[in-house]
Amino acid sequence: MTGAGRAPRSDEELEEALSRPSDALTAALGRIPGDLIVLGAGGKMGPSLARMARRATPNRRVIAVSRWSSPAAEAALQSSGIETRRVDLRDAQALAGLPDAPNVVFMAGQKFGTSGSPAATWAMNAGVPAFVAERYAGARTVVFSTGNVYPLTPPARGGSRESDEPAPVGEYAYSCLARERLFTAASARHGTLVSIVRLNYAHDLRYGVLTDLAVRVKSGQPIDLAMGYVNVIWQGDANALALAALAHATAPDPYVVNVAGPDVLRVADLAAALGARLGVEPVLTGAEAPDALLSNGTRMHELLGEPLLPLDTLLDWVVDWVAGGGTLLGKPTSFEKRDGRF
Repeated sequence: MTGAGRAPRSDEELEEALSRPSDALTAALGRIPGDLIVLGAGGKMGPSLARMARRATPNRRVIAVSRWSSPAAEAALQSSGIETRRVDLRDAQALAGLPDAPNVVFMAGQKFGTSGSPAATWAMNAGVPAFVAERYAGARTVVFSTGNVYPLTPPARGGSRESDEPAPVGEYAYSCLARERLFTAASARHGTLVSIVRLNYAHDLRYGVLTDLAVRVKSGQPIDLAMGYVNVIWQGDANALALAALAHATAPDPYVVNVAGPDVLRVADLAAALGARLGVEPVLTGAEAPDALLSNGTRMHELLGEPLLPLDTLLDWVVDWVAGGGTLLGKPTSFEKRDGRF
């Protein structure tokens, strides 16, 4: 568990909690020598993951690569002892100029805007992985993917397992499966040790499914129940599990693991729990479909074998944050989308 303690009250306290390594992660990373490069580190998860890696192994060189649309995020990492590089990963020549590293976390990707510009999404989610898999051939690599590569399944099934055949819905999901296939091909060709992390849904108090729901409940906006069930996981735990996956990387077939909450959660129940804490009756609309985008998180307990931040704690933190006027990123998850169009 990486974030236990009182609820964060500021962006600074939140960043500290999101990047706080557990003893188990510190031990796991301590057994993996060498520099670590995080590609696509400027997104919602990248800065806290890079910071966690540095905090867990303070003598390790950690390099965070991004276009850095937020100079403040880049500067904050530099102040934490993390090297940064400004590179557009779509530029193969610029990619070639990055430092070598025996350990790679690949986080680059594009989701929103796919329906309006599918070619750009394919370039980022399939083109860039082809470049990176060759540039860092032989490096121990964790590849971020998504539970969207799975089909919708009945909640009673407990979510899709890693052994299930992918069945993507929509161009975004197909492009993410392409990313997986390209790294898998490189693993077979070069012997690159690879772990594929299929994530859904990581939760930072400034965004996430619970924050989406809390904002809607608080403001009286209706909540559509069509996608009636979800997984959620504290982003600090997701960071730790993804970093721990470095130790499990395999070749020629990558190690695949769902990083998702341990439970299948009913959206109506989550809305009710948030409403009770906020003192507001949620407005629910629509009917639950018989299936939802769900992942089974059983295998991820192999990674660190420690408990996650409890759901009730995360609910409390979200309500404190939203009710207290905490910063919001204004980036809805669109978890309710059933057609794969983002």
